Amino acid sequence: MTIEEIIEKATVVLAEEFEVEASEITPDASLKDTLGLDSLDLVDVVVLIEQNFGVTLVGPDFIGVKTFQDFYELLNRKING
Repeated sequence: MTIEEIIEKATVVLAEEFEVEASEITPDASLKDTLGLDSLDLVDVVVLIEQNFGVTLVGPDFIGVKTFQDFYELLNRKING
């Protein structure tokens, strides 16, 4: 899966689940602020990613993840090794 495909799919999934406009999800936007995430919502993100991408994220994976670009790069590493 290319990084472009990951970005497109993740944007759609996150926008639908967290009821935000896809246009608000930009690479430099804050993941937590844009989606209004608290620690429990991160569990939802983990489940969504597992269901839609077939990879498992754990707490330490989110260390250093501030923006959507950070999140996309994390997904790319997990998916494409």
